[in-house]
Amino acid sequence: MSQTLLRNARLVLDNEIVAGTLTFNQDGITAFNPGATSARGALDLDGDLLAPGLVEMHTDNLERHLMPRPQVHWAEAPALLAHDAEVAGAGITTVLDALGVGEIDLESLRGRTWNTLLDCLQECTTHDALRSEHLIHVRCELPAPNTIELFAPFHNHPRLRLISLMDHTPGQRQWENIEHARIYYVGKKGWSTATYEAKVAAAAEMQERYARPHRAHFVDYCRINGIALASHDDTTTAHVEEAHRDGAVMSEFPTTRHAAETARQLGLAIVMGGPNVVRGGSHSGNVAAAELACGGLLDILSSDYVPGSLLSAVFVLHHKHGISLPHAFAMVTRRPAVALGLHDRGRIAKGLRADLVQIRPVVMSDGCVRPLVRAVWREGRRVA
Repeated sequence: MSQTLLRNARLVLDNEIVAGTLTFNQDGITAFNPGATSARGALDLDGDLLAPGLVEMHTDNLERHLMPRPQVHWAEAPALLAHDAEVAGAGITTVLDALGVGEIDLESLRGRTWNTLLDCLQECTTHDALRSEHLIHVRCELPAPNTIELFAPFHNHPRLRLISLMDHTPGQRQWENIEHARIYYVGKKGWSTATYEAKVAAAAEMQERYARPHRAHFVDYCRINGIALASHDDTTTAHVEEAHRDGAVMSEFPTTRHAAETARQLGLAIVMGGPNVVRGGSHSGNVAAAELACGGLLDILSSDYVPGSLLSAVFVLHHKHGISLPHAFAMVTRRPAVALGLHDRGRIAKGLRADLVQIRPVVMSDGCVRPLVRAVWREGRRVA
């Protein structure tokens, strides 16, 4: 099997960055060594960083391509291919497409079945049409009456790696501030003010009726089937303690520092959004991800709704907040891989998958360092 040799690279390892060379093929990384090489046929990286391919465990980006405007549905194949090109171009070699289930509005993505998309994903894989490896993260809206019904296509699905438990009832968790909820649903979802007010009026009753039995259903499903479980938008100690009792392995987007501190005490991996880091704070008025990172309360970064935010957040944490580059890279490579049980990737080490991204940091006129993705390899093949 042919080997690819990269030289003059700055290799991003677990605890350091080392100038050296790396050799790999489609079976994995075969060697990496400090220093230069005189071997013929080596590709010169010109001193660029060479990091493990990024592992994205929660992105809504595919949903955005499927519905680029409120109530505008895009065909599955072009949406999936565009999403795939975008995430691969951002250095993401493993992506968990976050697909929401549970919504009364049957015109919404999350109120309809995902069967057609799952068939499309398999067909594109069969034709070797995808650059990144696509796995699945199902986001279950607990207060919706049809959540269990809409989950049916994912039952025993080989791509399913993560389930998160959501409750977007206005007045608590992410939407503790009702005004932030109104701006989101009226602005992004295209709801009229009357529609929003009607849904808020019905939300408490729906939560009371469905949230608890649906939570028990999915907690049992994860335990029986060995699927990783995540909580979502934890705000209080009680939220995190409940997640811990349920067997959750991570707390996604805790909205307060106190919730993050409780997650750390109980051993849950803490996940925050790359856009939160890049923007300098939460768009919903919740705790800043950089504050948690500086306090040792951040384990994993998710691109959430902007795939390119992963690499940007790594460099913001390093240059603006003093977090070492290997530590920041671990939040988008090694740590999410470990949390998801993907132990064959996420690090530069002999025998692991040759999922790699070549990055050139560029200092812009405003003084900010922007990471430019120069090349991406997945399982030893160049894909971007």
